[in-house]
Amino acid sequence: MRGMRMIVLALLFCAAPLAAQEYPTKPDVAPPGAIPKIIARENQEMEMIRKRSPMVETYIQRVKVTEADGSWRPDGDHYFIGRANLATGLDLESLANRHINPIHAVIGTLTRLFDFGAEFLPKGFLQMIYVDNDGLSTEKYKFDFVRSETLGEVGTFVFDVTPVQTDAKGRFVGRIWVEDQDFTIVRFAGSYSGHDQKNLKFHFDTWRVNGGPNLWLPAFIYSEETTETFPVAKSQTFKSQTRLWGYNSGQSHQEQELSQLRVEAAAPVIDKSQQDTDLTPYEEQRAWDQQALNNITEKLERIGLLAPAGEIDKIMDTTVENLIAENHLEFNPEVHCRVMMTSTIESFTLGHTIVLSRGLIDVLPDEATLAAMLAKELGFVILDRKSIDSRYAFYDSLRFDEKTTFQHFDFNRKPDQDAAASAKAAALLKNSQYKDDLDTAESFVTELRDRSHEIPNLISPRLGDAKILEISVVPKTDDEITAGHIVALPLGGRIKLDPWDDSLELLKARPAGAPSDRAKMPFEITPFNIYLTRVSSDNPKASQGAVASSPENLTASH
Repeated sequence: MRGMRMIVLALLFCAAPLAAQEYPTKPDVAPPGAIPKIIARENQEMEMIRKRSPMVETYIQRVKVTEADGSWRPDGDHYFIGRANLATGLDLESLANRHINPIHAVIGTLTRLFDFGAEFLPKGFLQMIYVDNDGLSTEKYKFDFVRSETLGEVGTFVFDVTPVQTDAKGRFVGRIWVEDQDFTIVRFAGSYSGHDQKNLKFHFDTWRVNGGPNLWLPAFIYSEETTETFPVAKSQTFKSQTRLWGYNSGQSHQEQELSQLRVEAAAPVIDKSQQDTDLTPYEEQRAWDQQALNNITEKLERIGLLAPAGEIDKIMDTTVENLIAENHLEFNPEVHCRVMMTSTIESFTLGHTIVLSRGLIDVLPDEATLAAMLAKELGFVILDRKSIDSRYAFYDSLRFDEKTTFQHFDFNRKPDQDAAASAKAAALLKNSQYKDDLDTAESFVTELRDRSHEIPNLISPRLGDAKILEISVVPKTDDEITAGHIVALPLGGRIKLDPWDDSLELLKARPAGAPSDRAKMPFEITPFNIYLTRVSSDNPKASQGAVASSPENLTASH
């Protein structure tokens, strides 16, 4: 059974899922009465969205284009994470940083100085969840049917949308994709008109994901723009990814617990006076520390920073189990893995729980590199030197403002602890099945180290460590990397995120084969290309947050 699991795991982590989707198209005509239904449905959708407060993460890379072959690579970055309050408009409350690395702060200042007024405002990216923040109407927009198109499993009608008044400011200019059942806009791509400064104008591509009947959630926004050329600098290109999740954060687990009835069966009274039911002082202290860890884990999950246990955890658990078994180790309690929701590249441990960020898993090239990352954290578990703040065993100690979360938790480790964990990791890997496949892991760490000055915010940890830059899993050799060898994937290269319940799944994409050097794009931002599906009515989460109105009863103001 273990062998079969490893075969599946190896298949998942040995192929880079970089293939693009193919969307079949066919000529068609717009269905009768489509425009009023689209307008009414969009305005209704906006009312639903404004009842939510999702987590919002925006990561921006300034891009440098090479003159030799036209390829590009990051040249500075920006990062934001916070909670949106859509009920009051486009308000955002940032999660304050744990600390600011002085070197990164200097780099960030220089970046802003040379952006020539191109100030990145998180609120501006959040605005892209709506086609028009004031709603749609035929008085403001005209709609021209283009074609029918299939996005994943969802049939859509495609329209070009332009403002009636060509000089109007802040109006959407672009293309929309409308699903063919309820006439909901599921994708729109374009820009907002009327900016006085062209270098502040951004084009964007917004995707909504189905969370239930008549419930399409803004989840992914890709944006890019090339600024104008200035007298002392060439034009700059900016690319960004915005992700939204946590629309139902903390509720699914709670509702699941309330729905589970526990019935105690009738049983005879058992005399336990002679049984070993008492704990030693050491065991009591360990149980108290575990209670603190459980409270921290629950807090992070309710906020939306820690993904619910799921498919990705099981894959990592399998790798950790292999490392433990092959090194003849035992742990009580057992070691398990979880995923932090953010794009930042970091890792840490919570007692016997290993946490890797979604961004780190996203860019890992293969299973052996995953094993190297986990071995480092397993080294910390073995050393067991990270003291637990026992005050968090009292849950009221966790009743702090959400925006200060990063300031309350610090899972960073000291240099001597890191060195000891690295030595443990090297020993674990030497005795493992991954020992002959660690060249890619070394290449991954080297590439990340080489690009650290280009992507300082991506490798600035919010809760844990960025010390993967200091991992040395195998001795370096003079062998050249073979053609088509992938040392790291772009952001989003591994994991698919569900914005409603925060669940994570591996992307199911065809291997792209051996890409050229230009197509490798390690740690870089790429556009989203979502395989849209519908949530069936018998899905437990489909009934939550559904809109009552039926498409047949929709009306629109003209």
